[in-house]
Amino acid sequence: MDDDPEPRPAVRVLVVDDQTLIRDGIASLLSIRPGIAVVGTAVNGRDAVAKTLELGPDVVLMDVRMPEMDGVEAVAVLRSRAPECRVVMLTTFDDEEYVVQALRAGAHGYLLKDLPAEELAHAVRLAHAGVTQLDSSVAHHLTTSLPCPGPPQAPAVALSPRETDILRLVAQGHTNREIAARLYLSEGTVKNHVSRILTRLALRDRTQAALRARDLGLL
Repeated sequence: MDDDPEPRPAVRVLVVDDQTLIRDGIASLLSIRPGIAVVGTAVNGRDAVAKTLELGPDVVLMDVRMPEMDGVEAVAVLRSRAPECRVVMLTTFDDEEYVVQALRAGAHGYLLKDLPAEELAHAVRLAHAGVTQLDSSVAHHLTTSLPCPGPPQAPAVALSPRETDILRLVAQGHTNREIAARLYLSEGTVKNHVSRILTRLALRDRTQAALRARDLGLL
């Protein structure tokens, strides 16, 4: 009797970009990575919505600036029409305003377009697993681009000093492993703290946690 576990189904990916070379290049690079199946490409946000509803991808890699319907508008539409799909923005250092809007609209994170192919593939797998990703090299740009609404606000539910420290590090783009090393905790303990913080503050994911940390004056 064969006791080998059944192979996991490939992560279905839709690549959205209005630039042909970038769109086809990303699709080609991902299509040869194990565990990933590129099910299609789209040329703008409107096309992305239609293709998502037609093809049912697990992850959509979405450009920000596109004609007809940009990535921000597409994220908002997909959040309501295909909530099970995870949309990750592909952007550059100059797109902070669009990225913030996209995160507010429901994107599950953002990546840089110059990300190495293997890291991009890994990011796709993490997105499918429910891990929201904030590229650490641009986390500062993200948080500082948000207007401060006034004096720091206290959260409706008080956080412990340890939870506050962890929320601050999450907002800076650190992984659970990096936070554990900084605070001399186990990775499992950090994971539990993060889950508890998200629950207590009624946040969906680490992206919303970063935005809330900014609002609370932790950055």
